[in-house]
Amino acid sequence: MPRSRDETLALLSGRPDSRVPVFSGLPSLTASGLATAGVRYGEAHTDPAKMAQAAASTFETFGFESAVVPFDLCVEAEALGCGVDFQTDVDAFLPPIVDSPLDVELALEQLSVPDDVSQVGRLPVVAEALRRLKAGVGREVAVGAWVPGPFTLGWQLFGTTDWLTSVKWDSDRLNSLLTRLEDFLARVAASYREAGADFITVHEMGGSSQVIGPNTFRALVKPSLTRLLARLPSPKVLSMCGDTNAILSDLAACGADALSVDQRADLSLARRALGPQAVLLGNFDPVAVLSQATPTRIAQTVTAIVNAGASAVWPGCDLWPEIPEDNFRALMEAAAPRA
Repeated sequence: MPRSRDETLALLSGRPDSRVPVFSGLPSLTASGLATAGVRYGEAHTDPAKMAQAAASTFETFGFESAVVPFDLCVEAEALGCGVDFQTDVDAFLPPIVDSPLDVELALEQLSVPDDVSQVGRLPVVAEALRRLKAGVGREVAVGAWVPGPFTLGWQLFGTTDWLTSVKWDSDRLNSLLTRLEDFLARVAASYREAGADFITVHEMGGSSQVIGPNTFRALVKPSLTRLLARLPSPKVLSMCGDTNAILSDLAACGADALSVDQRADLSLARRALGPQAVLLGNFDPVAVLSQATPTRIAQTVTAIVNAGASAVWPGCDLWPEIPEDNFRALMEAAAPRA
């Protein structure tokens, strides 16, 4: 009997099994899993042992078919000099946020990539968590890591307003900066693979055509993603948020082994745009469906996703941790017999 890990990695390599797996390449924590593991959410971002325990807990509690780190969008921005508020004084599932962004004008001229990314900021924490995951659950389940896309990293570094304003006025310098960010992200992804990640997801949530428009996506984000993905080893997943129906063919041309779309994208349209052989991942709503709907609605959603042509059942974005246990079990049970 093939292990879940083997089936998942075969799927991402274009060799699908008859079974449709349920996994993700993005943060996938649950309150139930964290409680079982004895890890507080705020602790899981800075302690490699607790990060690994937290990542494994969703697989260990519910059978979810991946264990993924890190859990927040600030890791790379912090490594490049941003200040981060970990919000540990709040007893809630609030992720770390950048509270001291960089000056975009200075960065356009001066931002440099560290020579050894493996020793900067929390990148060593994530790498050690990956080693622990690989040793702990890595024989049974796929271990994943993710990085933001270059454009998304830009708005983490500089703040949304300054970053989007810069997009409009100096494309040459902006492309130069994106190239430096691509280099940095490629090195980070390589360090994650070396530490034990089986696959890498590039999460370009801030560069969606719903945010910046299809023309800007094609002119700026698509070339940057294509260059970054060309430097990453397979298997590699491209994850894009928002209504991406207008750019599905563009996303398919970026060079990822698999494409993840969120719940605002038309999955049937995506399948037609990508063709029958492409690995298409999607696309249940992690809040309105998994966290807030009934088990019956969840089962219906899984059926619709499979019928629309998904290669695997994926959340549209990060899981929201406060998921009723019956709902998560309904997700796994609904997907289990599908082929």
